[in-house]
Amino acid sequence: MPLQRRVVVVHRRTELDELLDRHATRGQAEFFLRTRGRTLAAVQERHDAVAEARARVVAAIPEGWRRADVERADLGRFLVAPEDVVVVVGQDGLVANVAKYLTDQPVLGVDPEPGTNAGALVRLDVATAVRLLTRAGKAESRPGGPRSAGTPPDGAAPLGGLGWRTEDLTTVVAHLDDGQHLAALNEVFVGHPSHQSARYRIAADGPGGGRGAGGGRGGERGSVRVERQSSSGVIVATGAGATGWCASIARERGGRRLPGPTDPLLAWFVREAWPSPATGADLTEGMLDAGGELRLTVESDQLVVFGDGVESDRLVATWGQEITVRVGTNRLRLVVG
Repeated sequence: MPLQRRVVVVHRRTELDELLDRHATRGQAEFFLRTRGRTLAAVQERHDAVAEARARVVAAIPEGWRRADVERADLGRFLVAPEDVVVVVGQDGLVANVAKYLTDQPVLGVDPEPGTNAGALVRLDVATAVRLLTRAGKAESRPGGPRSAGTPPDGAAPLGGLGWRTEDLTTVVAHLDDGQHLAALNEVFVGHPSHQSARYRIAADGPGGGRGAGGGRGGERGSVRVERQSSSGVIVATGAGATGWCASIARERGGRRLPGPTDPLLAWFVREAWPSPATGADLTEGMLDAGGELRLTVESDQLVVFGDGVESDRLVATWGQEITVRVGTNRLRLVVG
């Protein structure tokens, strides 16, 4: 039998929720905010906007579809099934937090406060999300729709039957040589856990493998450029991340070209490389295509790898381990209409 569709509604706790967790009562929370020149009314207004958006989205879930609610902190313990539809109500960063746990599930990014968020990933207002869910329910219930057409071998209901258009966004993945890996939508960071100087040997290939030939500290190895470095870390970003951390670095360097969200390319930058007799500062930026790799061999006691700014979810590499970063095989299927 065809699997029943499920909508997974992802949200994060609001500032009001966190204030009440910390201060126990509204009165104490209001006093705390007042000492900092803020009002509880403004925090309540934002909380109400998010709550209303979630309620309207939930009410629009088609009859017969199942529903699950997941808070951001629980994403790592929640299994998203192939037939699921993911609805993210919140900020752009919440979509990025979800992406690493998905394969090909469609994602509706819903902005509960238009004009507050950048809207790079939460591109739908509440009314549009409601309309898309309503349309999908009607499409699946009509004769000849996905329910009567049967279920594909992999168990996932066909997205085409939902009547949605998607934009498939490139992801980035980092692998350790012990088999561990970590995926991200915006960028991965490799560096010292306290953001002190990280020491490693970097090797880049693919088009635009880096700037400079590495001088006497590294040099060329075929089409691969190699250099020993001490820096504040390395950022490897997708086009989706080109509006965030990566954008500020590119701007500081005179406006480097960055990939678009659907381009199968990654841009990488070394932060504050330190030139010394033992380390270089020539191989500090470049682009990787779908076949390219950036490899870092650890020359510190410990380096960490984390994605999309979530330091608590990280890999740890020790002396001599190799970290390989490349374009991810999975893409985020972001619903755009």
